[in-house]
Amino acid sequence: MQPTMEEFDSEDSGVQDVGPQINVLVVQILETMSVLLLRIRQKLLEISILICVILLVFWVALFLYGSFYYSFMPTANFITPVYFFYSRTDCPSPHHSVCSFPVANVSLLKNGKHQVMTYGQPYRITLELEMPESPANQELGMFLVKMTPYSKAGHIVDISARSAMLHYRSSLLQALGTVVFSPMLLTGASEQKQSVIVELYSEFKDNSYNPTVGAIIEIHSQHIQIYRAHLYIFAHFTGIRYLLYHFPLISALIGVMSNFTFLSLIIVLSFLQFNLGGRRTRGKAVMQQEENNEPDDLNDQSEPQDEGKAAESFDDRGYNSVEVEESIPDVGVEESDDDSRELAEDEPTCEAGDGEMILRHRNLSQNMLQSSQALTDTTDKTYQNSFGVCSSC
Repeated sequence: MQPTMEEFDSEDSGVQDVGPQINVLVVQILETMSVLLLRIRQKLLEISILICVILLVFWVALFLYGSFYYSFMPTANFITPVYFFYSRTDCPSPHHSVCSFPVANVSLLKNGKHQVMTYGQPYRITLELEMPESPANQELGMFLVKMTPYSKAGHIVDISARSAMLHYRSSLLQALGTVVFSPMLLTGASEQKQSVIVELYSEFKDNSYNPTVGAIIEIHSQHIQIYRAHLYIFAHFTGIRYLLYHFPLISALIGVMSNFTFLSLIIVLSFLQFNLGGRRTRGKAVMQQEENNEPDDLNDQSEPQDEGKAAESFDDRGYNSVEVEESIPDVGVEESDDDSRELAEDEPTCEAGDGEMILRHRNLSQNMLQSSQALTDTTDKTYQNSFGVCSSC
């Protein structure tokens, strides 16, 4: 069966009805997508700002901890080589080629500018001597090591003297050691020497009024033999410095997180204070504006009421005057002094009562109502009084 025209018309009408609905649906979808994209963009912006603030606070916290560590922690250790020299070689006796003791002048400044020791910090100062196990050193026995720190002006700060000697080894032990370590001794990997450590100061504290810039080290022995020597300065930490030096990672983590928390708390409190202050300022401005608008509103509300009352009174009085005018016959009466006195007595008076003007009218006398001229004057005065005009106030 072929479709009829009516079926085609119904299908066309159905398609025409669905078209606007599809357009409306597409518009709603586009609007929803635009709003959603706008919200996503706003959220991404807020998240990026938050991440930037967090990174900035973290770097500031790290910088504060680094500055604190650099300023609070003194030099932990300082190692410098010691080079000995002889002040005199012109000995009068031919049996002694050297007449003076080995002496060394050591600088206690880093890079020749900065002081090594901090004021009030105790330091342990030791001297390490590498000495060969030669017959001369074995026969030397005990010897004295002397250290004399001095200030920039050349004044002696302190004097320390300690004794030292080689460790004793018997001839049999030396022979066995030579046999056992002969391969390394032959290849040069090992040497027959000893390291003698002399502790010159156990707790040396620098004076802030007379800081130490150098020291003179002297060994009281003319026949001592030394390979090399080093001066070691170690800081003896206690309290917080001990924790910072021996547990650096944990201390850094705790310090940075503490600074981060403190700075974050300050930023949050400042933000809340700023918002509360802005809200209070806006609230005060709104209250002041409302207070300033209240009198104007009262005046605006009172004026229409007064005008309405005046209009009503005018209409009532006009109506009454018309009725009186119609009810009174036209009778010509001459004006007299008595009528003028009665007219003056019938004028309205203004009295103040509770801050408002009360308009009172006296009853018109029968004699004044009989004259048309008096009726006209009374009508004019009633018109003026209906608008609140008061000549006597």
